[in-house]
Amino acid sequence: MAELAAHAHHDVNVAHQFDDAEQQKESVTVGMWAFLVNEVMFFGGLFGLYIVYRFLHPTAFQHASHHLDVTLGTFNTAVLIGSSLTMALAVHAAQMSHNRFRQIFWVMATVVLGSVFLGVKVYEYYHKWVDHLIPGPNFHWPDAGEAHAVQIFYSLYFAMTGLHALHMIIGVGIMAWLMWAMWKGRFGPAYHNPVEVCGLYWHFVDIVWIFLFPLLYLIGRH
Repeated sequence: MAELAAHAHHDVNVAHQFDDAEQQKESVTVGMWAFLVNEVMFFGGLFGLYIVYRFLHPTAFQHASHHLDVTLGTFNTAVLIGSSLTMALAVHAAQMSHNRFRQIFWVMATVVLGSVFLGVKVYEYYHKWVDHLIPGPNFHWPDAGEAHAVQIFYSLYFAMTGLHALHMIIGVGIMAWLMWAMWKGRFGPAYHNPVEVCGLYWHFVDIVWIFLFPLLYLIGRH
């Protein structure tokens, strides 16, 4: 009987494996931070590889970087910083109020800004394809002596920005789930941990770009 009574009073927002909301919050938050540490090590390996090759081919990397559109890169940096702000406002809205329309508005704004970033990235990729700068048999670079090193640069460019874009796409999917849950009225001052951990993920993806932008776009620009 006691067990049945306990189940009857169990918080609907608390999964059955947790004793209470506080234990669930701590577990979810620790789990997200552990995931982000893994992501840091993953991207850290790519950053380390980039630094090694940049040290080996400094001039070719500089010339290759100058074919990236720094204006679009700067625009996208501003867009992602803006999306971090809207995500922070979404978390604040969930912490302070049950107003689901206000919560959804800020998450939707985050999705729109993330989609703008991805659209600009597709536009940049298209121009690299037109200019024959996609690594492979059709790759072309005017200076044959630099072609191999420049192809390494663009291989790293597409690997790093492509993986970052994949994380953005996953983030947009997470935001879609978040909006569905907000529409159901699940979040408010008493329960908002999912919004906070989704925010952590989004901020992490934004921070990765903050490191990618100068490494790839600003080489040798003074």
